[in-house]
Amino acid sequence: MTDTTIPSDIDPPRLLSIAAGLLDDITPRFIEGLGAPSAVDKGGNDFATELDLELERTLSARLTEATGIGVHGEEFGGPDVTSGTVWVVDPIDGTFNYSAGLPLAGTLLALLHDGRPVLGLTWLPLFGLRYQAFVDGPVICNGEPVPALRPTRLQDSVIAFGAFNLNSGGRFPGNYRVEILGEVSRQVSRLRLLGSTGLDMALTAAGKLGGAICFGHHAWDNAAGAALVLAGGGVVTDLAGEPWHVTSSSMLAGSPGVHEELATIIERVGDPADYLPERTPRTRGGAS
Repeated sequence: MTDTTIPSDIDPPRLLSIAAGLLDDITPRFIEGLGAPSAVDKGGNDFATELDLELERTLSARLTEATGIGVHGEEFGGPDVTSGTVWVVDPIDGTFNYSAGLPLAGTLLALLHDGRPVLGLTWLPLFGLRYQAFVDGPVICNGEPVPALRPTRLQDSVIAFGAFNLNSGGRFPGNYRVEILGEVSRQVSRLRLLGSTGLDMALTAAGKLGGAICFGHHAWDNAAGAALVLAGGGVVTDLAGEPWHVTSSSMLAGSPGVHEELATIIERVGDPADYLPERTPRTRGGAS
């Protein structure tokens, strides 16, 4: 459950049905375009393909026409995502994988109200998987409800870990990410770096992964997954343990039990600012 108050004029089941139909409509183009080359350089080794642009234009136009609700997309932006009701779309999540011909990619779509998730959809056409849910659950995969998440332990789980570069700075420096990676590795059964936040979160919601650590903050990457994990009975916060909101700087998702263990590890690692490359190394909160 969430503390999102849904306006009376929003009909989540109807909107979920419309959104699912529109994602089904673009699935053939998504599959056909696997391996599409970079077309737009975003800097920092990030890019978009021409298909990213095409699919976002198509989805945005059809969603707006069918629902009267504005759309904020990764490639073209859109209405404010922190207030009111808005769709958020990532036409190809895991673009680097997709362009390389790897199937670890999908389309993410979420509905937000005042910055909190109302519903989410993650379409993974190259695996034949379609996940959708209203935040009160259940998660539906290919038309069938997914069992609610049960309490699990980190030592029995597979955990997805977000991207990192040891030399990076920013909010979560490379040294900080590696420290978390190392500490989690001491307790977890297995770690995986899949290169797609949407895939990480959908598999967490479905109970295939015990949890996922995401260092990114973009609404189009995180909103759909947040909705799915909440719908599945999981816990979604930022890395500091605060309930996830579209303004959150990160995302930590997991089944009950696993999320708590991950949050404890991250808290013990300490302040990300202490891991900036120019800082003098010190003994970091219990992670030595």
